[in-house]
Amino acid sequence: MKFYSGFSLQGEAHLFAPWLYTHEYSVAGFSYGAIDAALHVSQSDRRIDTLQLFSPAFFQTQSEAFKRTQLIGFRRDSAAYLEAFIQRCFAPHSRRETLHVSAREEELRRLLTYEWERAMLEQIAARGVQIEVYLGGMDAIIDTAAARDFFVPYATVYTIKRANHFLLEE
Repeated sequence: MKFYSGFSLQGEAHLFAPWLYTHEYSVAGFSYGAIDAALHVSQSDRRIDTLQLFSPAFFQTQSEAFKRTQLIGFRRDSAAYLEAFIQRCFAPHSRRETLHVSAREEELRRLLTYEWERAMLEQIAARGVQIEVYLGGMDAIIDTAAARDFFVPYATVYTIKRANHFLLEE
């Protein structure tokens, strides 16, 4: 199993243990890492049975003003921005310990501006790869309803009603 971590994170795969397939033909990613997981699967010629996208970064319905504001906040004080970001990832539940790595503005820009392509998802599904998307019903990071509507034609979508961005319920 190959797992791609979220923006500024490392080692969070254990948070998804209840759903995570660990066999060698599975690829998974959380939030920002879901982008890399999907791109990896779309470009790979190796056997892949399952692509799991946990709270995929989905900001294509957000305004340009929202995206600019996020980047400005990161530039002003990246440490404070990342702290507030992680707090929102856990909201409305209690924060848990997470392992952080350094984050760059280019990564945040990519996270905010990435546009999921229907053709890529169609191509992945046409190869016989089972796509699963997991969303938190109380996610304070992404627009869960818009993400669900977007991914439904290509994936089995699970919404965990009382879960946050990390898919945790208190």
